[in-house]
Amino acid sequence: MTPQLIQPTGAAHTRIYSYGAARGQNAVPNEDLIEPIDSSDEWIRQRTGIITRVRADADTSAIDLAADAAAEAIERSGIPADRIDAVIVATISNPKQTPSVSAIVADRVGANPAAAYDLNAACAGFAYGVAQADALIRAGAAHYALVIGTEKLSDVVDPTDRSISFLLGDGAGAVVVGPSETPGIGPTIWGSDGSKADAVGMNHTLTEFRDGLAPWPTLRQEGPTVFRWAVWEMVKVARQAIEAAGITPDDLAAFVPHQANMRIIDEFAKQLKLPESVVIGRDIETTGNTSAASIPLATHRLLEEHPELSGGLALQIGFGAGLVFGAQVVVLP
Repeated sequence: MTPQLIQPTGAAHTRIYSYGAARGQNAVPNEDLIEPIDSSDEWIRQRTGIITRVRADADTSAIDLAADAAAEAIERSGIPADRIDAVIVATISNPKQTPSVSAIVADRVGANPAAAYDLNAACAGFAYGVAQADALIRAGAAHYALVIGTEKLSDVVDPTDRSISFLLGDGAGAVVVGPSETPGIGPTIWGSDGSKADAVGMNHTLTEFRDGLAPWPTLRQEGPTVFRWAVWEMVKVARQAIEAAGITPDDLAAFVPHQANMRIIDEFAKQLKLPESVVIGRDIETTGNTSAASIPLATHRLLEEHPELSGGLALQIGFGAGLVFGAQVVVLP
């Protein structure tokens, strides 16, 4: 007779316990970037809503930012670091292909020997990480998980590029996810469309750079293509996430979209017909677009400025290079 394997099961529900944040040390106003792209402060503000963005010192890495954000999230969670048994880092700016940011951060914050891995889902990475943490805990594969979105996009910026360079900033946002007596993380609506892979991403490969065939790879995007996709297709995904959670837009306390562009955020809110009581994350104005870090950074700021949101429902949606997307409704800690 074949022996029966034991399959673990975990908590019935999960929730986000806390947020942590770390932003680049330097505020970089539009005036500092306009000359190489032959532009103006007014042009950048009108197109993106960005007044200034934060960028890190040359010797600060995405790993450093991630560790700082994680340390704050752990401290605020009340969960000892050594009880965290999974660390998931969403990033496209690990300074090395390997080892992972997550393993180094797990050790730095005292979570060693937690399972640790990085995921690359660009601006949807944080939503993907939350989905995985929720699933791991409910499956019994982890008890507490640390999810971090971290980026140092200034390392992959071409100052002369008019498509995306002036959007990008550096930072990290982190959450601790753990068991809950009631549902705190709604169903995730996620997916991809690789047919649009050329719409946003790196313009060259590392091997082309190595072989002298291309300059250092930097980020580029087809702005109109990404804008149309974000506004029309991602609004459908946001609606699906609200419906899957069993709520209506009127039940939301906050809406935290990926901080890609203020015009996209405004159009999103309009199409979702959000009531005026819903507080919208607009961190892009002074932080810039920080890809995988943008949703937790924007949520961290919302909770600092609006503590009354605690316990309310927030819709978060990330979308970007891949093209990939992920959305879920969460209970704010």
